[in-house]
Amino acid sequence: MATTVEVGFKGIRREFFRWNAEAEPLRLRDPVIVETERGLDFGRVSAVGEVAEKKCGGCSTCGPDTGAAPTETKPLRPVLRLATQEEIHQANELRRSEDEVRRVVAEKARGQQLGMRISDAEWQWDRKKLTVYFTSEQRVDFRNLVRDLATQYRTRIELRQIGVRDEAARLGGVGRCGREFCCSTWLKDLSPVSLSLAKDQHLSLNPSQISGGCGRLLCCLRYEHEFYVASRKRFPKEGKAVRTAQGTEKVIAVDIFRERVLLRGEGGTRTLPLVDLRAEMESVADLPAAAAVPAPRTPEIRRQEAGSRKQERPGRRQPLRDLAAPPAPEPPAAPPAESRAESPAGPAPGGPGPKKRRRRRRRRGGGSGEAGPSSGPEA
Repeated sequence: MATTVEVGFKGIRREFFRWNAEAEPLRLRDPVIVETERGLDFGRVSAVGEVAEKKCGGCSTCGPDTGAAPTETKPLRPVLRLATQEEIHQANELRRSEDEVRRVVAEKARGQQLGMRISDAEWQWDRKKLTVYFTSEQRVDFRNLVRDLATQYRTRIELRQIGVRDEAARLGGVGRCGREFCCSTWLKDLSPVSLSLAKDQHLSLNPSQISGGCGRLLCCLRYEHEFYVASRKRFPKEGKAVRTAQGTEKVIAVDIFRERVLLRGEGGTRTLPLVDLRAEMESVADLPAAAAVPAPRTPEIRRQEAGSRKQERPGRRQPLRDLAAPPAPEPPAAPPAESRAESPAGPAPGGPGPKKRRRRRRRRGGGSGEAGPSSGPEA
């Protein structure tokens, strides 16, 4: 019966193979020679048996084959043999030569003015394939570079673009915690990390304090996120008004580690354990409405009441009138200015008044003071 074996290569590349159980059992860190798609490669055992089978459950190596039926799976390639001392020495020589290859590729890319940064280079153990990893902010046409490298090294060249998080996983480093990067040691699934994880944990939103060596948000922000979400469900939400023995108080902050709640009311600010807060809320809820402590009217509550009153009366109130009282008589209209200037007897019935006739005679006589013949009755 074959045993499932996980073999690790340079960087974070992992693949699964099968080992004949009748032979000598493999142990961790054993050097082995395996068969890959493009030839033979050198690696070291990273998991054996049940542990390797659990990891192999969702990998792409032993998953369903696209050309086969849905129920069929791709067979695992075999581990050919344990590596000898000569083969280990050859693999170490290839690893030392990869730094020089990376420098040569970087110089050629710089000479062709390609906007790419060469991160790493990896030889296959049988030297039939050379993989070059690079990062770039935009699409790069590197066909001429591949031709130059194939002419120089006489092998198959593969240029693979990776992200900054994959680059940090391949190169490794030390994080702000003082330990080696999780992505380059044990973390194989680089899940996306968003800023909402830092907000839920009440961490600083300064990017320089929550970013890793790759410049992206720390992967460890996901480790305790479920714990924070589950713990906050036991606490009242921040900003919520709760009824306690001292009336209505507002939740200012919660401390999930010490299980304390910071409240603010008209009596001031106080810190209360979560157990005591629940006991006060339950005791107030069991009291009848008449015996309950009246809620203090905080400034925020007053503003809410004022807004509700404005919604209830959309227009101005009209003053109430006594419908039984008779309407007040309207004052007489003032007489015109001409009638006020006339004599009490009023103008003559035949025409305009005497003063108007005199003005007309003056205008006809050129403004003299003599009065012309009068056709009207004598004054």
